[in-house]
Amino acid sequence: MASRAGPRAAGTDGSDFKHREKVASHYQMSASLKSEIKKLTVVHFFIWILVAAQVVVSHLNLVSHDLVAMPYQWEYPYLLSLLPTFIGALAMPKNNISYLVISMISAGLFSVAPLIFGAMEMFPLAQQLYRHGKAYRFIFGFSAVSVMYLLMVIAIQVHAWQIYYSKKLLDAWFNSTQEKKKK
Repeated sequence: MASRAGPRAAGTDGSDFKHREKVASHYQMSASLKSEIKKLTVVHFFIWILVAAQVVVSHLNLVSHDLVAMPYQWEYPYLLSLLPTFIGALAMPKNNISYLVISMISAGLFSVAPLIFGAMEMFPLAQQLYRHGKAYRFIFGFSAVSVMYLLMVIAIQVHAWQIYYSKKLLDAWFNSTQEKKKK
């Protein structure tokens, strides 16, 4: 190989670079999965902000309880869902497998479990709203049960995709470390 100003290396026509541009598939997979997880983390952060805002606004009595209802019981443990996201973010830069595993397990405990509990907690109220059309809690004029179920549907999807992508990322990282150990 020659420098930019000098002559081309002997025996090459300049078309032998393609093999050097290939990136191992697990590195490509890792980069794309990290990108997807980061996008889901942003969505999760917005959901967390909404839940935290409702808790703070209602407990500090910043607005009337007729405008923003008191939080349901599941919302308090859900506020801990930021912890697995933070641990997952710590795992990304150095491909730390143990942090990613801790993040996945704690996402189930602090993110998904409160949402499942919340679905069960609010079910009688949703049933009453559906059957009789009566709601007793409101968030900006909308039934609090409807608003929170909508938020929960989105949150469940976000957390399920985060766990799924984290598992795929864990597999990619684990495969790359196994290949390194074989060499």
